[in-house]
Amino acid sequence: MTKLGRERLMGALILAAVLAMPVACKRSSADDGVPGAGQGTVAKASTPSGRDSVRDDATAVAAAGAHTLLFIGTSLTAGLGLEPDSAYPQLIQQKVESAHLPFDVVNAGVSGETTAGLLRRLDWLLKGSFDVVVVETGANDGLRGTPVATVRENLRTILSKVRATRPRARVLLVQMEAPPNLGPEYTQAFHALYGDAAKETGATLIPFLLEGVAGIRDLNQADGIHPNQRGEHIVADNLWRSVEPVLRQAATGL
Repeated sequence: MTKLGRERLMGALILAAVLAMPVACKRSSADDGVPGAGQGTVAKASTPSGRDSVRDDATAVAAAGAHTLLFIGTSLTAGLGLEPDSAYPQLIQQKVESAHLPFDVVNAGVSGETTAGLLRRLDWLLKGSFDVVVVETGANDGLRGTPVATVRENLRTILSKVRATRPRARVLLVQMEAPPNLGPEYTQAFHALYGDAAKETGATLIPFLLEGVAGIRDLNQADGIHPNQRGEHIVADNLWRSVEPVLRQAATGL
């Protein structure tokens, strides 16, 4: 990341932390994406989001098709504030189809979810079948200042369960960052935990989700946190650079 990009990122994360503080204080445990809480949606990316409830995670994944690319994440994956067909998993589906790759994309993003919330609903997701999974989680932990050791353990458990349940699946972990107002010791440790978790579990670490988007006003919604439609296309392009080679490799073994 360039110096300018890092400065923009830090500014965006500071703003995110300020905006998130009153919201985090009001959230109940239901906001962490517990199955049955009614917070999340899971749907094929080729159809409008919101068709399936969190309760039907496994059914949605299984129904996606013979070969599935599963995106697990927070509001950044769910596409908060965007049209249902504009979230980056839906944009990735378009790229998959253009590349004539044999995959259906499933968007399993849940707004407000922490690593603890994902861990609680993970068993539902793992009842389905998928060939490649991209895990985007931890941003809400960073905003809340959750102890790094807790986030690391949750993430390690999430990735280990995925690997154990679907040993043939390719597992990609998205790097996320914590806001700098929590201090350099916390933010550096938070950054490092992703590489550590990926290395320990055999997952592939891919670059920061909002690279080239964070901190740029014209690429974000009014909250300064979530990408707008233009920004989401950049997010999709960034992810595609990491995901496409994995899909092509996976396709050869299908």
